[in-house]
Amino acid sequence: MPNQTTQLDRVFQALADPTRRAVLEQLSQGPAAVSVLAEPFRMALPSFLQHLRVLEDCGLVRSKKTGRVRTFRVVARPMQAAEGWLTHQRLLWERRLDQFDTYVQALKEKRK
Repeated sequence: MPNQTTQLDRVFQALADPTRRAVLEQLSQGPAAVSVLAEPFRMALPSFLQHLRVLEDCGLVRSKKTGRVRTFRVVARPMQAAEGWLTHQRLLWERRLDQFDTYVQALKEKRK
């Protein structure tokens, strides 16, 4: 479990940055070369490569080098793990809020 938690923490840390989320959105259309991915962003290539490294280190993307071109693609599994965690939290909080609503309604009924 600790390894899973660490992996999930790294995924959420990677997703916390708007540049990295935009890169993932771009890659959802299909694999792309670094130059294509970097084009829309106003930053130096080494800075952009750091974003790609974070995404790759947490497993959200994988790269393949063919000749001089490095191409990145999305890896779904880490995103599915994050979605599973979020779904669990949403269900937990929905249940808690439903219980709270029931409690508040009971208090209102007592006051009548």
